[in-house]
This record gives sequence, structure tokens and C-alpha cells, in this order.
Amino acid sequence: MDNVCAVIMAAGDGTRMKSSYPKVLCDVLFKPMITWVTDHVADAGIRDACVVVREKEDRIAPLLPRGFITATQSADKNKGYGTGYAVMMAADFIKNGGFSDVVVLSGDAPFTGAQDILEAFEKHKSDGNDVTVLTSMLKDPAGYGRIVRDGEGVAAIVEQADADEDTKLIGEINSGTYWFKAAFLLDALGNITSDNTKGEYYLTDTVAYAVETGRKAGACVVSPDVVLGANDRKGLSELNRLALDKVLDRLMADGVNIPFPDGIVIGADVEIGPDTTILPGTVIRGRTVIGAGCEIGPNSYLDNAAIGDGCRVISSYVDSSTLENGVKIGPMSNIRPGCHIKPGVKIGDFVEIKNSTVGDGTAVAHLTYVGDADVGKNCNFGCGVVTSNYDGSKKYRTVIGDDVFIGGNTNLVAPVKLGNRVYSAAGTTVTDDVPDGALVIGRARQTVKEGWAERTGKYPKKT
Repeated sequence: MDNVCAVIMAAGDGTRMKSSYPKVLCDVLFKPMITWVTDHVADAGIRDACVVVREKEDRIAPLLPRGFITATQSADKNKGYGTGYAVMMAADFIKNGGFSDVVVLSGDAPFTGAQDILEAFEKHKSDGNDVTVLTSMLKDPAGYGRIVRDGEGVAAIVEQADADEDTKLIGEINSGTYWFKAAFLLDALGNITSDNTKGEYYLTDTVAYAVETGRKAGACVVSPDVVLGANDRKGLSELNRLALDKVLDRLMADGVNIPFPDGIVIGADVEIGPDTTILPGTVIRGRTVIGAGCEIGPNSYLDNAAIGDGCRVISSYVDSSTLENGVKIGPMSNIRPGCHIKPGVKIGDFVEIKNSTVGDGTAVAHLTYVGDADVGKNCNFGCGVVTSNYDGSKKYRTVIGDDVFIGGNTNLVAPVKLGNRVYSAAGTTVTDDVPDGALVIGRARQTVKEGWAERTGKYPKKT
């Protein structure tokens, strides 16, 4: 894919979405539609792309891969100037880059995949076309521009409003994606006009210009999915459903066990190993990778997590953290960003761990907070242990050695270090470092005053 580039049209607004965001920023399976498109372009090996955005729109550029740039379409010209006008905004990018061929895509068509782009490019080059339209065959083509063939070539693209009865019977439609010879596209953009009822520059007119000037216009038939988009929230919901079906089908074909698909949502970039079971109520998103033989759910949430083989995550959250093999989490636990949980660790109910490393075989059973800590192997945390990592101004780390037993309701006031084989008595507050093999006790001496309730008349009130 050397010496080629992409132009992606992303200047539409979110009016019918009832959104303050551009339509291309609406999510399909937790990922903006524009990111679906740029990912497909990058996966096809195209390193240079220009994304045409609205004036003063600064939310799209940070999402683009390296090497992708933006061109601005003036906001006052955004309505009524059409797809041809949008591509005109990228003319300098095409010209200055010296590219031989250009693929033009819509930023709100998330299912135009890398394989579709590559397949169409091969046909574009092998047929020697000046323009190649990606087309699809639909049982119900109503509303789409029809492809009128001239033998193997394309004679015209006729919009629904301009089609006669015979043309309306044609099932081959325009997907809105095209490959162009760059020189032809630049020539065509300079010669199409907005002399039509809508006063718009249509990119489809480049095909008519090719026919009129004796250039070669062809087509490549691809999957009907490439035409799918959304103009409102109902349409967006349908895109999400279709995308999810594709993901679940792929995972089950790869050996993932999803016995009850209802209530499960898994993002398109998620990877899951064979013999892993995903249970209802589970949401998995981002670039999460899950190993083989795991059980995830019910009611778990994983985001950008790395999960090893043989793990269990029951009714818990794992966010931007790594779980190595054989880790058991939950129920009702929260593994916050920056954690590295090593093999064989057991984290029980109502445990929160944040920005910490937990060593092999350690058990954190219940009702415990471990934040900004480095914990050794084979440790045991009693109920209610807290690392007090924040003094109201700065956060500090706690370091715990191997084979440490931490009694219930122990407070570890960071910065503090516990050596290997340390024991802390229940209810201890640790403020100073503890050497290897020591027992640390830091609690108030118990005082019992017999008969106090009778003397003072203080009795518990019934509630």
C-alpha cells in the first residue's frame, strides 16, 4: 500500500442524533465510529490519511493514529455543500503528498473493513480504473444510489430521487466508498459543479465525469455491511446490535463459551482464549485480552485488562490492570488502574486495589483497601486492612515483604515498609518500618470499668 492515502469525510453534525457531538464520535461498542474507520484504514496498511472535520472541531484529532491529519470544512458551508465539497478540502493534502491513489471513505460507516479496502484496491489496480466504486447487492435497495453498468464498467450512479422505474429495480448500490487515481480525482474535483436541486457538490458526479471524459469507471462488489450507518439513536442502537453479533460469533467460533449471550456486551478489539466462559451481565471493553480456561462474570466489568489463563472474575471490576494465571477476584471487588496481580492471588469480596503489585499466592480476603503498595508473595490480609496512602496532599507507597500476616483492622500509614515474615496484631496502626520476622503491635491498652452502666444509667436505646 505504498504511495496511497485515505480521505475520510467526518464533517457531519449530530443533529438527528440529538447530540452536541459530531455523528462520527457516537460510539459503536464503546468505540467512536471514526475510530472504527481509521482502524480499518490503518489495518489495510495505509499510513497517510486526511480526515475532513468541521470548523472549530477539536475532539476528533486526538483520536487519530499517528500520521493522520485533519482538514477543516467551514461550519457555514457544512450544510448543503455535499460529499464532493468535503473531499475538496483534502485536495492540497493529496496534491502535496504526491500519492498515486486515494481511497475516500465516510467516517460514519464503521463496517467498511480493511479486507474490503484491500480487495477493492486490487481490483482498482488490476482493472486500470480511474475510479472504482465499492458497491453492494441489496434485496431492498430503496434510498440508495443505483449502479448502472456498462458491461463490466460503471456507466452512472443514479440517486433514488432521479431513478426511473427500471433503474429502481437495480439491486447493486453505491456504498459511498471509492478508490481513485489521485490525478483523476484532483481533475474531477475541479470540474464537478453544484448545479443541482440541492446546490451540492456530489462525489458521485466524479463517476459521470469519468464517463464523459473517456476515463475508466469500475466497481468492486463487497459485503452489504459496508453501507451500514446511522442517522439517529435508533439506527445507532441497531449498529451496536449488529457489531455485537459479529463479535460474539467470532469469539464462539474461536472456542469461547458464551452459553447465554443476552446481557453480555463485548467490544470489537477484545481477545479471549478458548474454553473461557463469559456469563450474563458482563461488559468487556477496550483492548482487553483474556486467556484460556477463565470464568468471567456474572456481572463483571473489564476495561483494557490483561487476564491470564485460568482466572475467575466474579461480579467485579478490573480496569487497566494485569491479572496473571490462576487469579481469583470477587465477588464485589474493584481492581483499579495500574495493578499487577501475580499468579495464584485470591482477592475476595469488597476489596479495592489500586496502583499496586500483589505477589504470588497472596490472599486479600475481604473488606480491604490496598492502594499504592508493593506486596510480596504468600501474604495474608485480614478483614478491614487499610493502606493509608494519602495525607491530604501527597500519596505514598507501602512496601510489604514475603510471607507477611496482617491482622484484621490493621492500618498501614504510608510511607512504611514491612519486612519478610512480619506479623501485625489485629487493630494495629503501623507508622514505622518493621524489620524481618517481627511482631508489631500498635493499639491502645484495653480498659474495663465494671458496673459502669448501672452507676451512670447509660443503657443502649432500642431502635
